Amino acid sequence: MEKREIHGIDVFIEGQGEETIVMIHGWPDTYRLWDQQVEVLKSKFRCVRFTLPGFDINKPRKLYTLQDEVDIFSEIIDTVSPDKKVILMLHDWGCFFGYQYYMLNQNRVSKVIGIDVGDVGSKDMKLPLSMVLFAAGYQLWLALAWKIGGKTGDAMTRKMAKSFKVRADLNLIHSGMNYAYHLRWKHFFLRKPQGNIIIDPACPMLFFFGRNKPTMFHSEAFVNRLNSTAGSRAIGMDTGHWIMLDNPEGVNSEILNWLEGR
Repeated sequence: MEKREIHGIDVFIEGQGEETIVMIHGWPDTYRLWDQQVEVLKSKFRCVRFTLPGFDINKPRKLYTLQDEVDIFSEIIDTVSPDKKVILMLHDWGCFFGYQYYMLNQNRVSKVIGIDVGDVGSKDMKLPLSMVLFAAGYQLWLALAWKIGGKTGDAMTRKMAKSFKVRADLNLIHSGMNYAYHLRWKHFFLRKPQGNIIIDPACPMLFFFGRNKPTMFHSEAFVNRLNSTAGSRAIGMDTGHWIMLDNPEGVNSEILNWLEGR
């Protein structure tokens, strides 16, 4: 494994393939979320991953805006693959940030793999009230934990992570990971758009979504559009939100088949 520091972030590179896959996780994970995917893909692809800005417990706590994320992703991608397009593999907040990077830098991306977060915020998103309330409840809790910070904020964050039965190391989970929830709800209450562009892929896209979870992060129309677009595909699995952990063999097989055109 090669390790580089780019914009103060530790970036890990494995594999010698001609195509580069940049893997971006979400809350409350680190770059280790992708261990099982890297193990399978590194024999054919160059796998690049890092812990999201602000998520590393050993780095200073800081609020990163959506534009900050895009700028940092640009610097990392331009450094690790200056001459060739990359494949994006994204999950959770990694999807939200990664889709924004893609929509602003489509000339730098050849394919997108999105996991469990799709066209959030689009006009096609029509969720039942129970799902809306569930999402608002946990997100406001985490936004408050960010605001409080310190030991109390960390404890609140870990309590929510335990309730979701996350498999990330609880000792590495902290309130600094919650800045995206803070910003989302700050913009909501101030009635100021966050400025993100809804994902509308012009390149091939593979999308996974879990069926067994309290709320959805995509619309049916999004799935239907992908499945009617040549080269793209949407796959539902009987898993929760962390599909790559619930069904790693199935996910890895589907990813390899799709990337190799099978």
